[in-house]
Amino acid sequence: MHPVLILVVQRIALGLLLLVAASILIFAGTMILPGDVAQSILGQSATPEALANLRAELGLNEPPVTRYFNWLFGVVQGDLGTALTNGQDIATSMGRRLSNTLFLAFWAAAVAVPLAIFLGLVAVLYRDRWPDKLISGVTLASISIPEFLIGYVLMYFVAVQLGWFSTVAMISDSMSLLEKLSVIALPVAVLTLVVLAHMMRMTRAAILNVMQSAYIETAELKGLSAFTVIFRHAFPNAIAPIVNVVMINLAYLVVGVVVIEVVFVYPGMGQYLVDHVSKRDVPVVQACGLVFAAVYIGLNMVADIVSILANPRLRHPK
Repeated sequence: MHPVLILVVQRIALGLLLLVAASILIFAGTMILPGDVAQSILGQSATPEALANLRAELGLNEPPVTRYFNWLFGVVQGDLGTALTNGQDIATSMGRRLSNTLFLAFWAAAVAVPLAIFLGLVAVLYRDRWPDKLISGVTLASISIPEFLIGYVLMYFVAVQLGWFSTVAMISDSMSLLEKLSVIALPVAVLTLVVLAHMMRMTRAAILNVMQSAYIETAELKGLSAFTVIFRHAFPNAIAPIVNVVMINLAYLVVGVVVIEVVFVYPGMGQYLVDHVSKRDVPVVQACGLVFAAVYIGLNMVADIVSILANPRLRHPK
């Protein structure tokens, strides 16, 4: 078997093992939460007989190992269970919320990724000069401020004072694409500021590392311009670490949007999770946690595979 194919299969197998381990941690974490799910559903006035009947109906009297494997086999078959609070199918409800989260993450990535790579190239081109220092200072300042604070500041000045955008990012299927983009403008701006610095700094560091190679010096001695050397010779050879950091930040855009969705009341996965955590709806919390883990592990696995295919040194491990 080809070494590249072996490495890809190993990465996929490792990703599946990590997902199983994550499912165990998620299930165990929800089981050790304080309180009683049946009590939270029926209320404080419920009789002991009613609580016992509901626990038996929900399978809460079964051993934890049995409950875990029943849940895992259902997930493998595409059955995420039923929400305890409203009786709705979790997969159906989550599908609409997940599409909204992916919509928000897509447009944040569409702005952040090209902008981060462009700013990284500009920082390398003007290394140790005022554009480099300005870009680094602004991006590091943005990542140092809590994202909820950035959201409230933009909400106050841009939405309330200037009236340019809405303070609440509520979208629906009846809205046009332009209306949706106008509504999510502020959440996209906050997410862009949060992930921009990391990707820009990694782009700058990866290109500067390649710039120390002998073939870069040869290209400079041939009289090529600095822009040509960076864009045509340094950037293609620095793509592997850049892809890694881009994938990690894309995973954050999907998994880490909980705070932003709550701040802007956006109907996505994060808001869905927070709503049901407050209601102690354990099946929904487990399903959301597993989906977040699958997205994060999957994107990191894709980054590993792309790095293998892009870097010849990784194709032939010793």
